[in-house]
Amino acid sequence: MVARPLSIPVALIGYGFASRTFHAPLIRAISGLELAVVSSRQKVLADLPGVEVLNDPTAAATHPGVELVVIASPNDTHAPLAEVALQAGKHVVVDKPFTLTLDEARRLTELASAQQRLLSVFQNRRWDSDFLGVRALIKEGRLGEVLYFESHFDRYLPEIRSRWREQAGPGSGLWYDLGPHLVDQALQLFGLPMTVTGHLVHQRPSAQAVDWAHVVLSYGRLQVVLHASMLAAGGVPRFTIHGMAGSWVKYGLDTQEDYLRAGQRPGSPGWGEDPIRGSVHDGATGKVSELPAPPGDYRQYYAGLREALLGNAPNPVTPAQAVAVMAVLETAMQSAAEGRTLPLPLTESERRLWN
Repeated sequence: MVARPLSIPVALIGYGFASRTFHAPLIRAISGLELAVVSSRQKVLADLPGVEVLNDPTAAATHPGVELVVIASPNDTHAPLAEVALQAGKHVVVDKPFTLTLDEARRLTELASAQQRLLSVFQNRRWDSDFLGVRALIKEGRLGEVLYFESHFDRYLPEIRSRWREQAGPGSGLWYDLGPHLVDQALQLFGLPMTVTGHLVHQRPSAQAVDWAHVVLSYGRLQVVLHASMLAAGGVPRFTIHGMAGSWVKYGLDTQEDYLRAGQRPGSPGWGEDPIRGSVHDGATGKVSELPAPPGDYRQYYAGLREALLGNAPNPVTPAQAVAVMAVLETAMQSAAEGRTLPLPLTESERRLWN
């Protein structure tokens, strides 16, 4: 019997914003994971001394010395590189969006099953402070039956930047960028919707990719609104929830991304703490009270992944969950293009696996 290494060697493909800000620091913060290989054309050794740097992403995806491949390259490369890595017998993490299409997501899921490899998607915002607060609030029933949920990712970036996410091309635009977070959080709270209605717009002058998204998930009486934009200078709540017993409003974003951008180590003092409390409005009395959220911690994704690879815990984000997110993303795009509300195109088998 071959003994496992003390640390699971990891290859990270791409060293752009997502890898520098999220993946590399978080992987290195987890005992039992070793960032061994990075594929990038950029200079990375100043940030990550001691790693092996490869220019060829395929070589990194099939590297004989790694067990886990993390794909954080441009969106249109996610599915091809994940397929190469799975065929080489690697476990695979894909940054969001999982793929560009639902069909690609299904094919990768089938391949991972055939290869008996773990396949997961980096949905770090399940461990946002405010989202953890939302989950706890709904679970406690403090608002009664929830009938309206609104989730926003709004920014103020009136000038179009010279980067692939904002240029014309496959996988670009705000809905592919922030939509996976909005959708995944909604599905974690409420399950699979009955119908999807999407409105996707090029709003800024000279915009080449979608930069305004407004999507409604219908669960019957419960209506879920997901919204993202680039022209919100302020004053917009992150979450708004209305229930039979009251409402909850929360401003501000989770602080972990700001900490990571500033170069602070995951787990440093104040990590994941949210300085802005949500406001609970009691429907019966009109009383307004502040409610703190628990600290967020993106490290929990990679800690959970390590435990899954060791056979001690389930996959923190399963392929079935990733397929469902892609179904919503794609259906919203089709709805926007056709100007009509559409059902969620999942099979009965996919719905059972999601559940």
